[in-house]
Amino acid sequence: MATASRRRSTSRAWRSASAIPVRPAVPWPPSPGTVTGRIPLTPLGPSVPLDRYRPKAFDGEVVPFRATAFREGHDVIGVHVRLFSPSGDESLHRLTPLHDGLDTWRTEIALCEQGVWRFRFEAFADDVATWRHAADLKIAAGVDTAVMRELGARLFDLATAEKSRPAPERAALTAAARVLRDADADDAAALDVVRDPEIAALFVQRPLTSLMTLEDERELLVERERAGVGAWYEFFPRSEGARRRKDGTVVSGTFRTAAKRLPAVAAMGFDVLYLVPIHPIGTTNRKGRNNTLEALPGDPGSPYAIGAADGGHDAIHPDLGTPDDFRAFLRAAQRNGLEVALDIALQASPDHPWVTEHPEWFTTLPDGTIAYAENPPKKYQDIYPLNFDNDPEGSYAEMLRIIRYWVAQGVRIFRVDNPHTKPLQFWEWLIATVNVDDPEVIFLAEAFTRPRVMQALAQVGFQQSYSYFTWRNTKSELEEFFTSVAHETADYMRPNVFVNTHDILTEYLQFGGRPAYKIRAAIAATAAPTYGVYAGYELYENVARPGSEENIDNEKYEFKVRDWAGAEASGDSLAPYLRRLNEIRRAHPALGQLRNIHVHWSDDDAILVYSKHLQADLSPTGRADTIIVVANVDPHSVRQTTVHLDTRVWGVEPGDPFEVEDLVTGQVWTWTDHDFVRLDAFDEPVHILHVRESR
Repeated sequence: MATASRRRSTSRAWRSASAIPVRPAVPWPPSPGTVTGRIPLTPLGPSVPLDRYRPKAFDGEVVPFRATAFREGHDVIGVHVRLFSPSGDESLHRLTPLHDGLDTWRTEIALCEQGVWRFRFEAFADDVATWRHAADLKIAAGVDTAVMRELGARLFDLATAEKSRPAPERAALTAAARVLRDADADDAAALDVVRDPEIAALFVQRPLTSLMTLEDERELLVERERAGVGAWYEFFPRSEGARRRKDGTVVSGTFRTAAKRLPAVAAMGFDVLYLVPIHPIGTTNRKGRNNTLEALPGDPGSPYAIGAADGGHDAIHPDLGTPDDFRAFLRAAQRNGLEVALDIALQASPDHPWVTEHPEWFTTLPDGTIAYAENPPKKYQDIYPLNFDNDPEGSYAEMLRIIRYWVAQGVRIFRVDNPHTKPLQFWEWLIATVNVDDPEVIFLAEAFTRPRVMQALAQVGFQQSYSYFTWRNTKSELEEFFTSVAHETADYMRPNVFVNTHDILTEYLQFGGRPAYKIRAAIAATAAPTYGVYAGYELYENVARPGSEENIDNEKYEFKVRDWAGAEASGDSLAPYLRRLNEIRRAHPALGQLRNIHVHWSDDDAILVYSKHLQADLSPTGRADTIIVVANVDPHSVRQTTVHLDTRVWGVEPGDPFEVEDLVTGQVWTWTDHDFVRLDAFDEPVHILHVRESR
């Protein structure tokens, strides 16, 4: 499996409120012929189904560690998780019982070092907690008081004998044992010792343990932050700087002209610039405008029909420039704070050099022709899919060479087109091989396919995945979707929630008008740490080719000449709103987490309510951060209703007031757990509220 570099985002490898001093674990001897530990202990997470692959996280991600543990009878137990960072730091963290009726224990830890972590759950009999519970009841009732007092004193003696326990603690426990044994101290004084919170806290930090049960050690891969957090912007470099001649024909943009667009993309606050394939495009069966089967002179063809006389996947379309121009473009992007992601589509046009040099990499039909790509009802006569089974050794090696070539040029992020149409085994091998050499490389799976296939691609190595968010539009659909990706599959699958793509223009956007564009962007930018926008979204491009979910005059088949600055100057651009959304994301670390979304309730079936909270000890700023989002998902109307919040999520008791600031409008309100809202789809359909810290 892939390994990762040992890089820390903070001076410490982790952040947590549950850390306690590290102490050795002395396991209770196992019973011959059994697999059950003395205290039954079952790890729940982080994990991947069937435990075939490592779970994963990104640098700075808050990861929940969960286990079930119980024992016979009523004695109290405790559960720890012992962590070993990639650089060898050891830490011990105490889990909290959830009292959910399922014997679940949990703690949250922010992991701040890249690489392979090791962790192990440990369960034990908490002898002092058991004694405190029994002594509180019995001494108060006058039952077995002498026995209970002596039992407590002996436990304190054992703790005092521990050389690792600090001298002030030993002194306090010696004094407490003396009170318990003092015949002149009445039971009320003994109860004061039993109930003393400071003494109890000593044993939370350094518990007296027995019957120690250790689970097997497990691994977790922490990847770089961009694997889990980022705002993506997609464009076609051939359209950026393209110009229309007087005769109506279009001159292609180049990397040099596309570089002039970089400051504007960066100014909107995006982190990643995703480029569609930049390679030579075949002429055989080239598609014309709107996916027609006949290309007219000047039609550039689909960039996914890769390969021509000018080369294949390791070549650059001559209209875009040279390899030197591409490297200059990468440097310009870096200067603007943008990382470039390159689209990798492992397929070929009929003119690709592979077709003649390696015909065994394709499927030959009985009539001697090569099968072209299909995704019924869609047909791609300009594309030949690869067949990896005829020559796996040769085809695998060539695909690895292609990836390594672009990594050598400076690309560290790849958006992979239709990975579900290639063998899963191939992706597991390729990603692991690439990440062994360079753990900074990230692969995004463009796999709008069946859930199990999407999840399997994530499990074998893809750091990110496209998702069903694009088609989840109603309140109930969105609640179910975000709950699932945050709490069911987050140990191995990270969604990149694109609001649109060059292939997808949903009916919601086609018919929802400008409010729909604002609503979808606000939800994507706040509910998930990684989201994406395809160029033209900010111009509200919403006309579809009849009978399809694609934009009419689709950019895959033609140049797009757009006036970005003019649209923004006239107020016909969503760019200022996108800019504000990305400013909010960068200012609020709670939005940089995936697993912390909490769905709340409203009385209206079109008002979606959720919060994202990051407690202070897990935050990189050291301050708590809470965002509440209230969205009207009906783009056609004004909605007003009451929202109902579980304010305990951010530490406010139900009924207590707190201040919220709308980060879009600047308005400030005093809220409680039940609040009236009115959201006008044609004005501001979404509240993005920051919970102000109480003074």
